[in-house]
Amino acid sequence: MKKYVAEPFKIKMVETIKMTTREEREELLKKANYNVFALNSGDVYIDMLTDSGTGAMSDKQWAGMMTGDEAYAGARGFFELEDAVHEIFDYKFVQPVHQGRGAEKVLFPLIVKKGHYVISNMFFDTTRAHVELAGGKAMDLVCPEALDTKTYADFKGNMDLEKMKEFIEEVGKENIDAVVMTLTNNSAGGQPVSVANVKAASEIAKANGLKVIIDAARYAENSYFVKQREKGYENKSISEIVKETFSYADAFTMSAKKDAIVNMGGAIGVKDDEELFKAVKGMTIPYEGFVTYGGLAGRDLSALAIGLKEGINEDYLYYRIGQIEYLGDKLKEAGIPFQYPVGGHAVFLDAKALLPHIPYYEFPGQALACEMYLEAGVRCCDIGSYLLGVDPETGEQLESKMEFTRLAVPRRVYTQAHFDVIVEALKEIKKRASEMKGYRITWEPKVLRHFTAKLEPLK
Repeated sequence: MKKYVAEPFKIKMVETIKMTTREEREELLKKANYNVFALNSGDVYIDMLTDSGTGAMSDKQWAGMMTGDEAYAGARGFFELEDAVHEIFDYKFVQPVHQGRGAEKVLFPLIVKKGHYVISNMFFDTTRAHVELAGGKAMDLVCPEALDTKTYADFKGNMDLEKMKEFIEEVGKENIDAVVMTLTNNSAGGQPVSVANVKAASEIAKANGLKVIIDAARYAENSYFVKQREKGYENKSISEIVKETFSYADAFTMSAKKDAIVNMGGAIGVKDDEELFKAVKGMTIPYEGFVTYGGLAGRDLSALAIGLKEGINEDYLYYRIGQIEYLGDKLKEAGIPFQYPVGGHAVFLDAKALLPHIPYYEFPGQALACEMYLEAGVRCCDIGSYLLGVDPETGEQLESKMEFTRLAVPRRVYTQAHFDVIVEALKEIKKRASEMKGYRITWEPKVLRHFTAKLEPLK
């Protein structure tokens, strides 16, 4: 059994969280149309909806916030961020943006042509949406190990290299624009990708004239897994692993709200393609703001530059991953199915295994998310067919290969006792799992429906 890893920090400030009754939560969830995104955060006891922008910033980051330069152009925080990107990633160019989807909105229209494919080990929701908004087609080619949630594999986030080569041969390289490597692979369960796999995928892409982009939201957690699991990297620093990994790509998009531990911020990195970077700057000004602030306040830029460095601290990463492993081991002991081993930022409950009687079109992942809130005031979310949405051409509900309910853990926020509450809640849910019902959608938007759709439980 994994022991809980003691926090490598002291707690200086606390935030009171409200306790609610089951009856109150039933009414609150109904009022939210059974969409956990519509719940008031004040009515949530333990919020595992996302690890994005929900971490606790350090004293150094808050100090950077207090001394931030709020100049419209040429603010000091931009140059601090530029220096951090040069140091950590060894990339020549960096463009700040307000968050990860801002990076995708700016970059993908410059790369993706209408009707062309973009290949990935597995797209997350916003990345897929921005490929499609740019007129492209998103193709997931995750390795087969990811689909077996019960069996251990070191790198379940890897690209299936053989399928990648076959797909390029099948559709023609002239109909593909780029390869996106998602690190860690969020939709596959927060699973890591090996450096060898990134390198091999890059070599295939380069041989076919395709750009390689890294979705770098969880670059530090991925590098920690590489150090722990990939032969030849056990004695390398996190910084060295990051530099090598990113050397195989042309550019990266980043939601800095994850591994850089800020509440708001993102970036586009371009290794050395000056023409591409000029185009990025041209798109940034109308969409995000002037190039040296990119939709961020100067104080946010300073906190981001500091957070990038704090995120690769090995003592912090040992604690961070240790929290997730502790939760996973407690769930394994209780017989709760999840994507094994745990990912770097979350435990992905296997809703398909826990609720086999609920078909994909009745959204087992969403059903479990709702039940978690009703049972213990824990908010989490579906990463399955509900999130995947419908076929953009036929309008038919797509079936996800995996039906997950994600417990995403904010950084430096919750303690061991909170994780124990989650485990006890899932034990109770397991007892009545066979009685649970699915859901149907009563209203949905055309894009990224899971954020605002309305649902109702089936009778």
